[in-house]
Amino acid sequence: MKILVDADAFPNALKEILLRAVLKREITTIFIANKRIGIPDAHHVSMEVVAQRPDEADHRIAELCEAGDLVITADIPLADRIVTKGGVGLDPRGTVYDENNIKHLLAMRNLMEELRNNGEITGGPSTIGEKTVRAFADGLNNVLSKRR
Repeated sequence: MKILVDADAFPNALKEILLRAVLKREITTIFIANKRIGIPDAHHVSMEVVAQRPDEADHRIAELCEAGDLVITADIPLADRIVTKGGVGLDPRGTVYDENNIKHLLAMRNLMEELRNNGEITGGPSTIGEKTVRAFADGLNNVLSKRR
């Protein structure tokens, strides 16, 4: 198993939690983004910078993902691609994306996007707080304990 991180908008508070977990377990982890981000110099943690085109990081993540991999992303369409390939997703709020829930979550995401586009709802997710950090840490630990 390797971990692929959709790192373009991955919160720093969560990055610290993820890095502690992967460094302790020595899990190959690749941060993928359209700009360089700070990560520690470790032989199993790396950064891949992709072109600054729409969805370029998503395409690269989907290309690298194999069955059994974990992808950390808030992008539900990307998570759908990952689950289809036999991987599992985890969003920054601790939600695990798998074959049991991804189609429902994708349908909900599409509905919410339509409502936003029509101006029927506004706003987005709340900021990352202590509760969210705990939920992410719990979700990560649950996935890692099942995958090892």
